[in-house]
Amino acid sequence: MRMFPALSRLRLRHVVIAALVAAVLAGCGSSSSTKTGGGGSSGGSGATNSGGSSSSGGSASASTDTSKCGPKPGVRATGSTISVGAINTKQPGTDFTDIPNMEQAYFNCVNANGGVNGHVVKLIGLTEQTQPAQIAADAKQLLETNHVLGMTGNSSILECTINHAYWEKTGTYVIAAGIAPECYSTPNISNVNMGPRYSSDGAVQYALTQHPSKIVFDQSNVPGTGYIAAGPQALAGAAHVPITQLTENVPIQDANSVALKEVQDAGPNGAVVLNFTPPEALVILQAAQKLGLENRVKLWGCSTPCNTDFLASALGPRWNHKFFVNAELTPPDASNSPTMNLYKAILKQYGSAVTGGIGSFSQMGFTQGEIAVHALESVKGPYTVQSVNTAFHDVKNYDTGMLCQPWTFGPYPLHIPNNTDYTVTPENGKMVIAQGCTAISSVDPQIAEYRKAAGG
Repeated sequence: MRMFPALSRLRLRHVVIAALVAAVLAGCGSSSSTKTGGGGSSGGSGATNSGGSSSSGGSASASTDTSKCGPKPGVRATGSTISVGAINTKQPGTDFTDIPNMEQAYFNCVNANGGVNGHVVKLIGLTEQTQPAQIAADAKQLLETNHVLGMTGNSSILECTINHAYWEKTGTYVIAAGIAPECYSTPNISNVNMGPRYSSDGAVQYALTQHPSKIVFDQSNVPGTGYIAAGPQALAGAAHVPITQLTENVPIQDANSVALKEVQDAGPNGAVVLNFTPPEALVILQAAQKLGLENRVKLWGCSTPCNTDFLASALGPRWNHKFFVNAELTPPDASNSPTMNLYKAILKQYGSAVTGGIGSFSQMGFTQGEIAVHALESVKGPYTVQSVNTAFHDVKNYDTGMLCQPWTFGPYPLHIPNNTDYTVTPENGKMVIAQGCTAISSVDPQIAEYRKAAGG
């Protein structure tokens, strides 16, 4: 198989991928906050992200009508604006703004088809460059200057760590796509995704079903690796399977050495599980193939960043059903459901600012938009900070059509509402389902703590 050219690797670095562990690989920037997202019109949302041209996001089913996203097809909302806010990392190498841009695309579709109880929904997005003071200032700007009524769409390397106490102090309940530990362990933030730890749990859990003699778990050498590694360590320990924890400096300079070390440590009946962004995972896997190592272990696995057709296509058919990837949301290639078709149709018609097209990040934005609109529709009387946050907090057992289980915010001290995953595998350039919805093991003590709190 030919090696992936340098230009394509660069382009892949700008593809927005769901595995949120991608976030922690970015360095700190210094530019000031900027707005993302659009207004309440029916046009495309916001400014185009850096790092790539606008994408229509692919074709949708011919039978899907975007007017199904709202209560009054073809009737534009004319009521007063309901403003909500989001804070997202956007810096060289890490751009999460596809999430709020897709959420605004969803809102734009709703606004063009009756709105929320006749009101227009507008997302005000601010970006940050992993500077704590800037992230704290963004939160205060949104609540105290922009006067947003609620927060939905956050996805940031540090935002939960920096702002969770502020959200608790102000009674703000945040619908997010989390990364940092505080996104999952504090009372006022609830996520549509699993984040890097539980996604890695899912990848290791699937590998263990194939009865390997050993697990090798390898991830980037950045802050937070210990927190992430604790989940796979617990799962392997409970299964009495030895696990070796590795870390690599990124970008990877000598992929041949990395692949060789992983395979030697795993042994012929072992499994190698990766937790890297797609470009770094790709160079490791291609190095393994170049050295003839892809069949020298029982299986290869990866957390959610690898769940992309870009990776499946780049690897080629020699990796069919040899590489198994956690998927936090319904795999788009394998689903023809009304929800999936509506997502693709909205992305095509309204998602010009979503540079990554069809993929986990835009799915997360769509799902956050669904949940937010569902909550806002439940408000009786005026839309206020209190009524909107109460509505967000009170979402219970909502079927998004994108997640394996109904989504609940819940009055809990911690939140891991997405804790059931798919496993996908490459098949001729596409990711197909290898295992249907499977609960992440409560052997991970944080999963066990959440299920106890949620009564599950």
